[in-house]
Amino acid sequence: MPSSPWPDRRRALGAGAALLAGAWQPARADERVRDLLRAGGVVVAFRHALAPGTFDPPGFTLGDCSTQRNLSEEGRAQARRVGAWFKAGTLVPARVRSSPWCRCIDTATLAFGGEPERWAALGSPRGSSEQTNVESLQKLRAALRAVAAARGGNPRFEAWVTHMFVLSALTGENSASGEGLVLAPGPGDAVRVLARLSIS
Repeated sequence: MPSSPWPDRRRALGAGAALLAGAWQPARADERVRDLLRAGGVVVAFRHALAPGTFDPPGFTLGDCSTQRNLSEEGRAQARRVGAWFKAGTLVPARVRSSPWCRCIDTATLAFGGEPERWAALGSPRGSSEQTNVESLQKLRAALRAVAAARGGNPRFEAWVTHMFVLSALTGENSASGEGLVLAPGPGDAVRVLARLSIS
């Protein structure tokens, strides 16, 4: 039986803490990222902005933000800075999709304006069955291939907002709070990280 694509949470959290501590610094937002987005056929997938803590409290409810771990004021400011970067480059996603968790919805709303499309496939794997999580990854890969296939006729990109564990399972790489990974499909089920977008 193949091993689970979902990373061990203690290892993933440790790697995430190292990112925040500055042990590894992602590439800065630069013209290469803008060029990739302008060319289209890619997805820029963000880990939600800073929301202090680890997991949601016991008994949290998706429809009730007061029961969840939410963005801090710095996280909200971080999301707005992401939006300012996109606005300065006149970059507008053709579609904004978000995990149904409040911290992701708020990140997407503050960065891109309007109400994002809530998509369960981008949701946190915590509390879901292994089969559901595997199916979610399949849906994400299929959506990424569809975006790439549309590149020739109508260059565009999508913006997704999700969780560290989802990005790690999808790409095999870790990410910092508020960081975006520019994604494209690779061979088979592989997903390539073309660039990283880290806005201070």
